[in-house]
Amino acid sequence: MISPPLRWSDLPGLRVGVWGAGAEGRATLRRLGRLGVQPAAVVDDNPAEPWIVGTSQGGTELLSRCDVVIKSPGISRYGEMSIALEAGGVAVVGGMGLWLEEVGPGRVIGITGTKGKSTTTSVAAHLAAGLGRTCFVGGNLGTAPWDPEPPGGLPHNPPDPDLWPDPDLWIVEISSYQATDLWSSPAVVAVTSLHPDHLDWHGSLDAYYSDKLSLCGRPGARITVANGTDERLRQRAGSLAPGPRWVLPPDDGVGVVGGGVGGGGGGVGGSGASSQAGWVGRLGLRGRHNVVNALIAAACLEEMGISEASDPDRLVEAASGFQPLPHRLQTVAVIGGVEYVDDSLSTNVLPTIAAAEVFAGRPLALIAGGFDRDIDYRPLAAHLAGRDQPSIVLTVPDNGERIRREVLACGGEVVACADVAEAVLAASRWACPGAVVLLSPAAASYGRFSDYRHRGDVFRAAVEALHETAS
Repeated sequence: MISPPLRWSDLPGLRVGVWGAGAEGRATLRRLGRLGVQPAAVVDDNPAEPWIVGTSQGGTELLSRCDVVIKSPGISRYGEMSIALEAGGVAVVGGMGLWLEEVGPGRVIGITGTKGKSTTTSVAAHLAAGLGRTCFVGGNLGTAPWDPEPPGGLPHNPPDPDLWPDPDLWIVEISSYQATDLWSSPAVVAVTSLHPDHLDWHGSLDAYYSDKLSLCGRPGARITVANGTDERLRQRAGSLAPGPRWVLPPDDGVGVVGGGVGGGGGGVGGSGASSQAGWVGRLGLRGRHNVVNALIAAACLEEMGISEASDPDRLVEAASGFQPLPHRLQTVAVIGGVEYVDDSLSTNVLPTIAAAEVFAGRPLALIAGGFDRDIDYRPLAAHLAGRDQPSIVLTVPDNGERIRREVLACGGEVVACADVAEAVLAASRWACPGAVVLLSPAAASYGRFSDYRHRGDVFRAAVEALHETAS
């Protein structure tokens, strides 16, 4: 961030532009309306309504005349227009940064990571509620925390006892894009994983890692809780200060390893519930990686001073009733002894490998491919080649050909398909009873689908069509 810290309450009296009219941009407009601020311009690359100005149809000029431009996270800080606006003296900010400066970091848990952050955020919120705390949950996961009246929900922000109680905790998922919008850090930061991603936005791998981990260590930070099984995080322990507090699954010998401030050093700490994973089974999550995510969630609550989060019996009670996220290792149907699993939320190699590990003892037909972000697929191909059980990869556009080449280079079996429906049909012909057909694309959904939910719904429809045929 180039500009000095700003809060939402600083904006009245300034010329404010809104850049990006998607879900977060709409939340920004509602907040500005609550403040009595009429935007000087609302600009979007693809204006859907007449009052929105196209970026290339005069929008750039309008934004350049503003004092502050609130951009949507998908607009890169490294883009030519962002750089030009800031060079011209315009403060280019994000809603998350304005919000955190307003509410202060003390009651905020910020959760990031290449993958695992949505599950960890959801688990932390569920446990907090089960332990008797009121909490807001949202951010990149869903509702913008600054939205005064989110679609389908009650007004809740700024906290107003007549509308919505002031929460004990704010549990907020923060993407690498949003992390670049911050001047401060939440009091407790969790980092679930680190793996190459979003290189088109950040410009380079080093920039992505730096931007992702910039959530840690700014003013307001008290502790970073980090996944101790992630070697990339281990290598960057110095960027995880204050702390980090490392979290490991029980089969690694200890649940929580604590390092000194600024370090990531040795001693063993946290002998409480987060080192005892028995309660995690109550969450209904699949996979060792999700055990780590759940333990990170509990450790965050401990670090926020919730003493019950160190009591295994209380956590067993709190964990009950959790609903795993849709499109994340979600069984759609079992047809002829073959399980069809929707993992459309896996948009990177890392979670797709983790998903494949969940089914290590079963034959696997993996449907992979999507928007091409220049991710290296060799680790995925190598992992599949090393499985003890038979495997096949059904690739779909746009980057299916790149994945196919990597799978073939590792000696794997692969079939190129035109779309998800064709891949489901091909997988069903290959699979035998006991096998798993897994949609875990290791790629984003942009272009051919509106989002990962749409892609998962297309998979479900294709499976349902199979079911009808089988009936």
